[in-house]
Amino acid sequence: MSHEFYFKESSKVFPGGVNSPVRAFKQVEQPFPLFIKQGIGSFVIDVNDQKYLDFVGSWGPMIHGHAHPYILNKVKIAIENGLSFGAPTVAESELAFLIQKAFPSMEKMRFTSSGTEATMTAVRLARGVTQKPYIIKFIGCYHGHNDSLLVDCGSGVATFGQTTSDGILQACSTYTLTLPYNDPQSLKACFLEYQHQIAGVIVEAVAGNMGCIPGTVEFLSTIQHLCYQHKALFIVDEVMTGFRVALGGATELYGLQPDLITLGKIVGGGLPLAVVGGKKEYIAQLAPEGPIYHAGTLSGNPAAVHAGISTLELLFEKGFHQHLHEKTSFFCQAVSSGLKSKGLIHSVHYCTGMATFYALEHPPMNFHDVSYQSKNWFNFFFDQLLKEGLYWPPSLFESLFISAAHTEDQLRWAAESIVKAWDYAIQHNRNSDFQSKHGV
Repeated sequence: MSHEFYFKESSKVFPGGVNSPVRAFKQVEQPFPLFIKQGIGSFVIDVNDQKYLDFVGSWGPMIHGHAHPYILNKVKIAIENGLSFGAPTVAESELAFLIQKAFPSMEKMRFTSSGTEATMTAVRLARGVTQKPYIIKFIGCYHGHNDSLLVDCGSGVATFGQTTSDGILQACSTYTLTLPYNDPQSLKACFLEYQHQIAGVIVEAVAGNMGCIPGTVEFLSTIQHLCYQHKALFIVDEVMTGFRVALGGATELYGLQPDLITLGKIVGGGLPLAVVGGKKEYIAQLAPEGPIYHAGTLSGNPAAVHAGISTLELLFEKGFHQHLHEKTSFFCQAVSSGLKSKGLIHSVHYCTGMATFYALEHPPMNFHDVSYQSKNWFNFFFDQLLKEGLYWPPSLFESLFISAAHTEDQLRWAAESIVKAWDYAIQHNRNSDFQSKHGV
């Protein structure tokens, strides 16, 4: 059966034929998405048995590659005892202690089933603890699809040309203040205006939903200082970066001291699990210990917890992140060198296991910079990558992911394919209506 057949069938029961918008491939003007049946190491295999070198990695969780035997074995043992109990298990605490080894500032935590739920709970905590209404977020940062944070959020929403969503009451976003990323001055001005009303600031310290854009030290230290000064909670969204850019995530990388941290993706090893944690005096405000409500039938699901434990155990092996950093650096330099040799305009941002190549002369610092790229060019680029056998994030606004399973030979081959696809896309975009002085 073809992808087209499966897409027609799925479209009968799912909106747009998918269960998450960016999977639909509509933003890259493909008539239907790829239907994947299997993942092995650094490859995914579609329903037609076509293999693709995978740079999506299930949008981040598969840091060890697909179907790692150690992780699969641990999960198989766990599910033989049952899939869900709705009661505490010993393994939940085992995973929590592993998380604390990497994130010592997570003195207490609560497991949830998704990153959206974790960030929603973090925001509720900030407002409940401080008894203040306003939350600051940054344009291009995506913190899940909860009502108060689905504003100016990059990623899939930006891909479809939206800044928010129908069905969200104005009152829900009234108390969300959006500011430019990597702009300390606008942050200072905002605190000056709302200084006694800001409950917290939530940020991706390394943004991954406008491509990979690291926060500057000045920007992140300004957030931390102003939150401390004005008794607002500093929330670092590590759903994407946690355990990836360093064992202790961006918090470790930048030496941050957040009040709350959210984790997802890698922490569940590919199964639905996320975490909100931080200073015990704040997390203790969650029910049943405190007055701020959170509950979840599947929170701490045993299969997901065991997937998380085995995933983290592998991450604690000596030199893991140094090796992943070297692999990421090698790949990015190989692509950049190839593009330079052909005189092709580009720039790159990368951070251990994450990277984005931009059709821009200078590396972007925020969502405004990223938006100068030509979507038409990217459509040609993405289409050619598929033909070359590379499974790439189908959006201008997503980071790609490199796993421990990618080999140097695979990355060298991928770099050559990317240069070929880039050149092809430039040539076919010459007559596009969009020509930017900043990019292609």
